Amino acid sequence: MSFRIKLKKYWVFGLLVVIILILIGGYGLYREYFAQNARTRKVIAFIRNPEANQEWVTPALTRCGEAPFLMPTTGMIGFIWNDSFRLGHHHQGIDIFAGQQVGQMPVYAAYDGYLTRLSDWKSSVIIRIPSDPLALDRQIWIYYTHLADAEGNALISNVYPPGTGEVFVAAGTLLGFQGNYSGNPGNPTGVHLHFSIVKDDGRGQFLNELEIMNTLDPSPYFGLALNADENPEEIPLCK
Repeated sequence: MSFRIKLKKYWVFGLLVVIILILIGGYGLYREYFAQNARTRKVIAFIRNPEANQEWVTPALTRCGEAPFLMPTTGMIGFIWNDSFRLGHHHQGIDIFAGQQVGQMPVYAAYDGYLTRLSDWKSSVIIRIPSDPLALDRQIWIYYTHLADAEGNALISNVYPPGTGEVFVAAGTLLGFQGNYSGNPGNPTGVHLHFSIVKDDGRGQFLNELEIMNTLDPSPYFGLALNADENPEEIPLCK
C-alpha cells in the first residue's frame, strides 16, 4: 500500500473522529444550555432550596377561577405538558415538586371519579371521570404516579390496596403522599407527583399514558398555563 493511500485512510478516519466528537459535544451543549431553559433552572433552584422559593408554590386544593379541577398537591409546578427533557421526548402531564422529604406531602383527588389501582401498581392510581367537565359526552381518566419511596414501598392510602377497582372518590379525598419511585429501585426521581389527563380508548379503558398523543393538555382543567408550547419558560401560578 502506498504512502499516499495510507495517508488518505488516516485522514478519513481522523475526519470521522472529529465529526463524532462534534456530534457528542453538540448534544452536550444542547443538554446543558438549550434543554436547560429558564423553567428548568427554576426547578433545580427550588429542589436545592425550596424555603427560599416559596413564591413558586401552589397550595393543594386550590381552584383557579372557575376551572373544574382542584390542585392535587402542594408544590411547585415544575414541568408541564409537552415539555421536552431529551430529543424525541414529550412530557405527558405535569410534575409538582413538594420541596419536602418522601411521604410528607399529601396528594388528593382533583375531581370526583372512580379510582382503580391495578394489582402490580406500586406507586400509581388512576381515576375514571365518566363525564369530562369540559366535554360532557366523553370519558377521561386522571393518572397519579410516584406515590412510593425509592425502593417501591407504596405511599398510597391503605384504603386503596393493589387490586382496587372502581371505588368512588370525591374531589379532595386523600389518595396518598408524594414519593420518588422511578420504577427502578435504587434510582429515584426527585420527590414529586406526576399527574396527567388520559384519554379513553372508546371502549371504557384508559390509553397508554406514556404517549403524549394519549393525553390531554391540562391547562383548561386547572385554569393555568400548563402547555409548554404556550408557556415555554414560566412557572405556572394562579393569577
